[in-house]
Amino acid sequence: MPNSTMVTKFLLTRFSDVWELRVLHAMLFLLMYLGTLMGNFLIVTVTILDDKLHTPMYFFLRNLSVLDMCFISVTIPKACIIFLFDTRVISMVGCAAQVFLVIFLAFVEILFLCIMAHDRYVAICQPLHYAMIMNHQVCVQMTLASVLCGIIYSGFHTGNTFRLSFCQSNVVHQFFCDIPTLLNLSCSDTLSNKISIFISAVVILAGSFAFITRSYIHIFSNVLKFPTRGEWGKAFSTCVPHIIVVTVFVTSIAVVCMKPISHSPTIQGMIMSVFYTIVPPFLNPIIYSLRNKKIKDAVRRIIRRKLCSGK
Repeated sequence: MPNSTMVTKFLLTRFSDVWELRVLHAMLFLLMYLGTLMGNFLIVTVTILDDKLHTPMYFFLRNLSVLDMCFISVTIPKACIIFLFDTRVISMVGCAAQVFLVIFLAFVEILFLCIMAHDRYVAICQPLHYAMIMNHQVCVQMTLASVLCGIIYSGFHTGNTFRLSFCQSNVVHQFFCDIPTLLNLSCSDTLSNKISIFISAVVILAGSFAFITRSYIHIFSNVLKFPTRGEWGKAFSTCVPHIIVVTVFVTSIAVVCMKPISHSPTIQGMIMSVFYTIVPPFLNPIIYSLRNKKIKDAVRRIIRRKLCSGK
């Protein structure tokens, strides 16, 4: 391609170039980051230390919390750096690493949410077979299978993106590297990339949403047969937080992946990305811990145990 310079590094984009707003954005991101780490670390610690929480449900909740801490760590630290300092540069390797990790962690999170819906379905609809169906070996196998599928899926899309030539602008109109924005910067034919992204997004998101919806239709139809309202509340208390998390996460990813790739990026696109890269990891510990009586009871037991041991 004549008279073109091959891109070897990219420039990430801030929400604003006004210094006061940059500081404000960095502080908001940092507070959400610290809150996410603390909340998820609390869930991981409690579910490990309390023997009563050594069940499949809390095994997957612990895995989800670890995943969320990793997920938010891929984007926020770098974003805070570009907000506060004059450098917006990210290397080609660093950009590829961000793309791989964001796709990998988002994909595995979707699979974990599907597994957690299945876990609730078995617990409520097939309680007598729960221990056999959701035994520890099966839980570990499903976790490892999810991670392996995530590596394959993320590796395919990352490799398919970075095989392209980038010889136009090197400004990524996003606070992290993502595929839709990078495709705008390529001087190669990106039609096959766009088709593969659209098809895979439809299959994965629609399939996951259908699987989770089916699970909850069965769950709610069984819950309504319970004789007392107390049992209704107990069942709904474990299901509603999961439904909220799934709705926010899947909807925001669907909007980003399904919308046409724009050559005139807007601030709205950056804000929408916040809803699947930052908001779900931040909300998960709040939703699961504040609405979960067992976790709150476990925290009290651990605190009492520490206080008694310290006397």
